[in-house]
Amino acid sequence: MNQAEDPPAEREPVPAPDEVTSRTVEQSTRPPPPDGPRSGVTHRGKRPWSARRIPAALTALAIAAAAGFLLFDVVRVRTGRPASAWRVRLADELATRSVDDVWVRVGAAVLAVLGLWLLVLALTPGLRRRLPLRSPDERLRAVLDRDAAVLLLRDAAMRVPGVSGARIRMGRRRVKVRADARFRAPADVRADLTAALREEIDRLALARPPSLAVRTRARPK
Repeated sequence: MNQAEDPPAEREPVPAPDEVTSRTVEQSTRPPPPDGPRSGVTHRGKRPWSARRIPAALTALAIAAAAGFLLFDVVRVRTGRPASAWRVRLADELATRSVDDVWVRVGAAVLAVLGLWLLVLALTPGLRRRLPLRSPDERLRAVLDRDAAVLLLRDAAMRVPGVSGARIRMGRRRVKVRADARFRAPADVRADLTAALREEIDRLALARPPSLAVRTRARPK
């Protein structure tokens, strides 16, 4: 008795080696999507903006308190009661004092300074203790705390032969280093220290690398 044999399954044709190579080259040379990150391209990160919670809260409380007192006094006057003493005195002072009065000038200067301070807070990002880093994608932002950067630079300075102590002050555009040199000439220590700190600054990948100022002084053994 003959058994029915199943027909052999159809197999997909195996592509030729040349075809596989051409497909691989085509996929590897295909440009990346427009929204994706581009490899090899770094963007200068920006400092994040501060929420300014304390100045905003103080300003809101001051305005709310002044508006509340004034509204309360206006409601009292509308109900038939006399105006508050502070409001009457303020109206008299504004009516009798001239513009060139000392207290008027002082008050105007104080208000102008407060207004300029609020404008500066509104137009500047703040968070000066955070240093922006370079990023491979403009949508990705990274920052480094300034104290952490100082610790990294100090560790790099202490690894230089001949440095017994280092004091580092780091600003947004400049790094000032004062080091104590022992067992070696201060000029040699300064050259090695400058090279080590420049390498460490490059390793930090800061968006705006600061300039470097190094001073060394000899210390007795």
